[in-house]
Amino acid sequence: MDSKMRRLTVLGMMSVILLIGVVVVFMNQDKLAETQKTSGTVQSVKEETAVELETDGMVKGANLSAFMKDEAFFDHGDKGYVEKDETGETEVSEKDTQTPKVTLLATSVEKDLRIKIVDDSGKAIAGQDFLLEVVNVGTYKDLDRNGIIYVSDLKPGEYEISMYEMEGFEVPKEPLTARVKAIVSYTAIEDISYLIRSEAEIDASVEDVKQKEISEEDEDDTQHTTLMDVESLENAVSLGIDVSKYQKEIDWDVVAAEGVEFAIIRCGYRGMQTGALVEDPYFRANLEGAKKAGIKVGIYFFSQAINAVEAVEEASMVLELLDGEEIDYPIFIDTEGGGGTARADQIDADTRTLVCKYFCKTIKNEGYTPGVYSGRWYYYNKVHAEQLEDYTIWLAEYRDTPLYENRYDMWQYTSKGAVAGIEGYVDLNVSYLGY
Repeated sequence: MDSKMRRLTVLGMMSVILLIGVVVVFMNQDKLAETQKTSGTVQSVKEETAVELETDGMVKGANLSAFMKDEAFFDHGDKGYVEKDETGETEVSEKDTQTPKVTLLATSVEKDLRIKIVDDSGKAIAGQDFLLEVVNVGTYKDLDRNGIIYVSDLKPGEYEISMYEMEGFEVPKEPLTARVKAIVSYTAIEDISYLIRSEAEIDASVEDVKQKEISEEDEDDTQHTTLMDVESLENAVSLGIDVSKYQKEIDWDVVAAEGVEFAIIRCGYRGMQTGALVEDPYFRANLEGAKKAGIKVGIYFFSQAINAVEAVEEASMVLELLDGEEIDYPIFIDTEGGGGTARADQIDADTRTLVCKYFCKTIKNEGYTPGVYSGRWYYYNKVHAEQLEDYTIWLAEYRDTPLYENRYDMWQYTSKGAVAGIEGYVDLNVSYLGY
C-alpha cells in the first residue's frame, strides 16, 4: 500500500472513532448535566456548612436538642404512630391506641348479685361512674366508684346484665348472664378479695372502736391477771393469749419463753358502721412471728354480720387471708357487743345464732375447725347456745371460776393480763383442748 492510500485509511479510522464519540456524548448528555448539578450542589453545601469548632471539638452554636422536634424519632406507644399525610404534614395515627377493655363478673350468695367491673388483669376498675342494667330489674350506678355494684332482694333465677357505654373504655357488647341463688350455700365466696379493705381505706376510729368485751355481770375482782398454773386447773391443757392490732408489735420469742403455748390471732373485722371487711394490720406479722417462735396458733374474726350472707362473707375473708395455711387451733367468730351503736348490736338471738352457724359451717367445709367466742351473758341472752354445741366454744368470763353452766372448751379469764414481750394489756386464756 502506497503512502497516499495509508494516510487515507488512517484518516477514515479517526473519523469513525470521532463519530462514535460524538454519538456517545449525545446519548448521555442528560446524565452529564445531572452530575454537574450534583457537583455544584455538593460544593454549595460544603460552602454553606463550613463551621467553627469549639476547643472541645464540638460544633459551635449547634442545637443539640433539635432531635426532640423530630416526631419520627420516638416510639409513641399507645398514643399511635407518626406518619406523613398527602401534604407532607406530620400527623399521629390512632390505629394502635389501646382502649381499656372492661369485663363483667357476677356472683350470688343468696337472692343477690355482686357485679364486678374488672380490667384485663382481673382487677376491679375504681374511680369510674359505671352504669349497669339488670334487665327487667333496674339500672344501677357504681356510686362509691370501687368497681363493684351490689344488687339485693332478687328472685332466684337467671338475669342478664348489660353495661352502658363509657367514654375511654371498651365495654362488653353482649350481656352477661348470671344466676341468682335461692339460699346460701356453705361454701367460700371465691372472689371475696374484691371486698377486703386495709385500714388505710377506711376510718378505723369509727369502724373498730375497742369496746368492753363482756357484760359487767361477767367480771369481778377475783380474776387473775397473770399466766395461771395449768396444773391447778381441772382438765386444763395449756395457756395462751389472743391478740390484735391493739397489742402492736410483739416480741414472740420472749412471749414463748414466758410459757405461752398458743395464740388466737385476729385476722380482721367487719366495720361497726359501714360493714366494710377490713384486714387487721398486724395479722401477718403476728401469724408469722408466733409460728416462728413455736407457738401454736388459731384465728378469730370480729363479726358485725347482720344476716347469713354476711356471715358467709366473713368466713370467706378469713379463708382468703389464710390461703390454705395450716393452723393448730380453731377459727372463731367473735360475736359480742359494739357499745350499743354498732350495726349488729340490735339483731335478735335467732339472727345472731344463724350468723354463727353459717360462719362455722363455711369454715368447716374448707377443712378447718370452727368455733364461737362470746361472753357468758351473751351465750345466755343473745344466742341459742344449745344450737352451737357442734362447734368449739370459747368463753369470756373474768373471775376466778366461771359461772357459765354449759360446756366450754377454752376460757378467756381476763382482758387485763400482763406478759413479757407485750406492752400493755393482753387477754389471757386457758385451753381444755387436746392440741
